[in-house]
Parts: sequence; C-alpha cells; structure tokens
Amino acid sequence: MPDHTADDSSTDGPHYTQAASDPTRRSATLEDIRGVYADQAERFARLDALNRLFTGRYRRRLFGRAEGRVLDVACGTGLNARYLPESTEYVGIDISPEMLAQARERLDGTGREHALQEMDAQALDFPDDSFDTVVSSLSTCTFPDPQAALAEMNRVCAPDGRVLLLEHGRSDVSLVGRLQDWRAETHFENHACRLTQEPLAVVGDSPLRIEESTSTLLGVVTAIEARPG
Repeated sequence: MPDHTADDSSTDGPHYTQAASDPTRRSATLEDIRGVYADQAERFARLDALNRLFTGRYRRRLFGRAEGRVLDVACGTGLNARYLPESTEYVGIDISPEMLAQARERLDGTGREHALQEMDAQALDFPDDSFDTVVSSLSTCTFPDPQAALAEMNRVCAPDGRVLLLEHGRSDVSLVGRLQDWRAETHFENHACRLTQEPLAVVGDSPLRIEESTSTLLGVVTAIEARPG
C-alpha cells in the first residue's frame, strides 16, 4: 500500500497467509494490511522528510507529467500530491483510515483541492475512464493481488491517459540484491511488503502497456510510464 520507509528492526507482527514459498509472491489479507498501517501511520508521517530525501526527485520527475483529474492509488500520507502540477485535481484512495487521516492533515494545510476516500485498490469504486492520470508509489509490492489493482488502474484511466508508477524491487547490484533477499522474509512479516519483487515483470503481466521505464538507486527504484491497454 503506502510508501515503505519504516524500520525493519522489529520481528513481531501480524500473521500472514503464505501463498507461495517465493517471497516475491507472498500476500497478506486486507485485514492484515489495515492492521499494519494502523500501527505504522504515525511513523510513516514522521519519516516523510527521509522519504522525500531518497525519492523526492524521482517522484517530481515522474508525477510532474500528470494532467487533469488525478487518482493517487494507495495514497498513504498523501506525499505524492506535492509533486503533481498545481493545475491537477487530486483524488487519493487508501485502504487504511489511519493513513488517510495523515493525508488529510497534510493536504488540508496546502490549500490544494482534494478528495480522499477509503477504498480497496483492487476494486475501485469509480466508473470506467474517470481519470486523466493515475499515479501510485511503492504500492504494488503490498497489494494482495497486484494484477487486480493494476487492472483497476487500467479501467479507470481514460484511453488517452497515463498511469505513472514509482516502484521498488530487487537491486540489479549483486551484493545489494543478496542483502534484500536476506531481509525479504522479515520485511514482509513486518510491513506486508514484497521487498524483492520485479516491478517491470509485475506491470508487464497487467493490461497496461509500458511506454517508458527507468531504474535508479542501484536498480532498487523503477519509474514506469504506461498507457491503458
């Protein structure tokens, strides 16, 4: 769901159903995910400055392309809104009421018009072709069914619109990738996040058509511009 910058030091966490032995395919239930972010929403808000430091330039570069009515899927604390053009209309959805409360507090102080709703990314309560741009950051790693969520983004985006995704995955630097592999299980137990997924493979299996992608931060962060398929 929302951006993941929380500390991994704790080994205690909710119990998740393991769908497969492959850590890139594990999934948590929506109830578990709500529980994770109920506990961590305030921590995410406190870590926003760190999040901006590491990912702000990439969010600005990617989300600065957004136009018109924008849907931010799994908006978390609403961090993405600051990187959208002022001319855009912002709608954010998230499964966590605690994260939405943090987003509301942030956005109420900006003067930007916005609408926030609690909603499952895998079953968006919007008509087809409702948005000119759909954005999401560091979120497909948490959706129980990322293909369902991406199909919904495809559905609600106008045919001539764009879907802009900033995702994380396994580094293509061997040492970093092995470190991620070592942390993957604990990270999932603590944050319901698949640390070592392959973003381009995940999006490539969806109805979306990838038009452009770039990777940075040792291949950990991938920016994707896609069109509805």
